Parts: sequence; structure tokens; C-alpha cells
Amino acid sequence: MDRMNDQSMNAPRASQLDVLVLQHTLEDSPGYLGQWLDAQGVSWRVLCAEAGEAYPDSVSGYRALAVLGGEWGANDDRPTLRQAEALILEADALGIPVVGHCLGGQLMARAFGGRVERLPQPEVGWLPIRRRESDAALTWLGDASETVVYQWHYDSFVELPEHAELLATSPICAHQAFAIGPHLAMQFHIEITPRKIATWLAEPGDVYPAAITLHPDSVQSPADMNAATAKYQAGSQALADHIYTQWRSRWR
Repeated sequence: MDRMNDQSMNAPRASQLDVLVLQHTLEDSPGYLGQWLDAQGVSWRVLCAEAGEAYPDSVSGYRALAVLGGEWGANDDRPTLRQAEALILEADALGIPVVGHCLGGQLMARAFGGRVERLPQPEVGWLPIRRRESDAALTWLGDASETVVYQWHYDSFVELPEHAELLATSPICAHQAFAIGPHLAMQFHIEITPRKIATWLAEPGDVYPAAITLHPDSVQSPADMNAATAKYQAGSQALADHIYTQWRSRWR
């Protein structure tokens, strides 16, 4: 989960690392992203705001930036969220490609001038998205016109930034992914693993139990979710491999 935190206290400087991963909350670890980075043999560091680990003042020296999700809202009044947005903008100015997952994608939308709001109904569980017919969508998301991905969100980027290109949509959430420059923002959790799902279901928050009854078409019960995980996890990781490979092709 946390490659750098498992090593010695003498952590390498940014100039010696390839990727910075911003983790907002304790329960939203890098998941499959960390496994993929390790398999690539690249050096990376994850910093968790809720654990009291300070985000750096600059991403200069890194080759890429990843921003994870979390139960916080993108519009919450939290200094670390605004710092993450500042680092996203600095990465853009330096030509450092950013990939955002759920809350991370929402922070990207805000940073570049978009808008994040509560949706009429949430998406929780394994749900389909439809890829747009565009060169950018094909490049980032592959050939499948529809795929099932893991969702856990109540908000979304309801207005895209200027110059952003919509890549995917779903019946509940009109904006599932967008590209802007070399960057990709996703509303879904492509980094998901069964272990992350088990962690979230162990403490799902106050809203989720009622949402299962209120929105059965877009919120799965734990039993349905676990059954779907067995069916869709392998496809999710294959899509993650494709997306992260495209992201890496843009690293400096």
C-alpha cells in the first residue's frame, strides 16, 4: 500500500522519485495503483493527509502525480484539499501528467475551473459506464464501448473545465471521466481491490445503508457488491493496466 512508508526514515528526495501519490484519508489507500507502480519498477511515495503527513510545497522533480479518493467532499473547507489543487495546477504548468481517482478527479475538475456538486442519487458498487466515440476516449479507455467499473460517490464534477474532453458517461452520472492536456480525471475507482472494498464495507458511513433502499438501481448491497467483485475485478484491473500505461506514456 505505502511503499515509501514501509522503507527507512531516510526517504529519498523528490528528485530521486518518479511518482507522488496524494492520499487524503486513511481508508483510501493506493490499492491496485501501488501494485502497478511496483510491477513497473518505478520509485514512488504516498503521503496521507489524514495521517498527518504533509503534502510537499512543490511537485517539481517528480515525473507524475496521482491523486486518490476518500470520503471527504471536494468542496469541504480543508487546507489539504486546496493544497492538492495547487499541486495539480503546478503539475500542469510543469508538464507533469496527473491521474485522479474519484475525489482526486473532482479536485482536478475544481482546479481547472470546473464545478463539483451533489448528485440526485449516488453510485455505489459495480456499475457500467459508456465510452464516448472519440480518439481521446479510445486512447485512454480502450476499445470496449461499455465496461463495468467500481463506484463509490455521492458527488461528481457536474461542470467540466474549459478545454476538457468528456470521455465516458453513465445513466446516473453524466461525467465519468475527462481528459485535459496530458491529464486524466475519473469519477470511478480504477485502483480498487477486494481488500479496499472490504475495508469500506466494514465502515460504510451513515449514508450508505439508507441509500441501498432509496436507490436500488445505483447502490448495491454488500452481498451483491461482493458477488459482483468476483465477476468484474479482473476486468477492472485490465482496464487499470491500460489507463496507467497511457498515463505513464506521458511522464516526463
